[in-house]
Amino acid sequence: MDMAWLDVFRTAARLGSFTAAGERLGYTQSAISRQISSLEGEFGAPLFDRLPRGVRLTEHGRTLLPHAEAVLDRLGTARRELTALTSLTGGHLRVGSFDSANAVLLPTALARFRAAHPAIAVSVTEGLSATLLDHLRDGRIDLAVVTAYPGHAYDTDTFDLTPLTTDPVLVALPPGHPQATSASLRLTDLADAPWIAADRDPGSTLLAACLRQGFHPRIEYTVAEWTAKLGLVAAGLGVTLIPSLAAPAARPDLALVPLHPDDTPIRLLHTATRRTHTDPPAVTAFLPHLRAAAGNADGPPPH
Repeated sequence: MDMAWLDVFRTAARLGSFTAAGERLGYTQSAISRQISSLEGEFGAPLFDRLPRGVRLTEHGRTLLPHAEAVLDRLGTARRELTALTSLTGGHLRVGSFDSANAVLLPTALARFRAAHPAIAVSVTEGLSATLLDHLRDGRIDLAVVTAYPGHAYDTDTFDLTPLTTDPVLVALPPGHPQATSASLRLTDLADAPWIAADRDPGSTLLAACLRQGFHPRIEYTVAEWTAKLGLVAAGLGVTLIPSLAAPAARPDLALVPLHPDDTPIRLLHTATRRTHTDPPAVTAFLPHLRAAAGNADGPPPH
């Protein structure tokens, strides 16, 4: 069935005239009559009584009218919602990202995106990169910002991964630390220092870089969140490594010192979307804002 027939039927029913319906819809009276006849053939019953002046719904026509109106109203709603998605005047953006990217990078990109497209609803999911990719695979998010170290392989058969930026690691030192004003540090300069990490096993954390430099860091405190790690550093209880992405949100009383290039663990940031999956228009529109924010995030801040 041609949905245009229902529109013609509804208009003729409202106006009580094939001629008036044709004028309203831009058809000739004979074209209106043909389409109504086709619709009557579809349902196997007359829908209008043809009068000397105008037309009148039959019992079949009166029964059909509310159904035709409901179908056309739903179709109109669908068209408006699809147009809103395309024109970015509606829809959703579901982003996943990890904690340090959520400190400054993602909020900066989202603020720019929201200013450009205020009608789009945004949700953010935080988690480890592997968890975010699981969410992306399952369709629970549309886009993930993930991180890995050089040589780490992701599933490129399932995901499209696009480089976003690099994230060198800094050393966070407490106020008044004798090396707080250094231009850069070697990790071995801190071989005797107490360390703060997310796990007692340095090989599973950023402190794996210490192992590569030939010493086992003495881990005094284990906490998961950056706020807690930096609070312990500020209290003079140890030192820690912090990604550059999280540095702008760090406490101002800490010293953030770059490491020597040979010692610096560098994380690679990527955007991830599902391969063979058509991205929502909101994702396509958001990516330039994310890349712009990542460009501004490059490079460690001064200590």
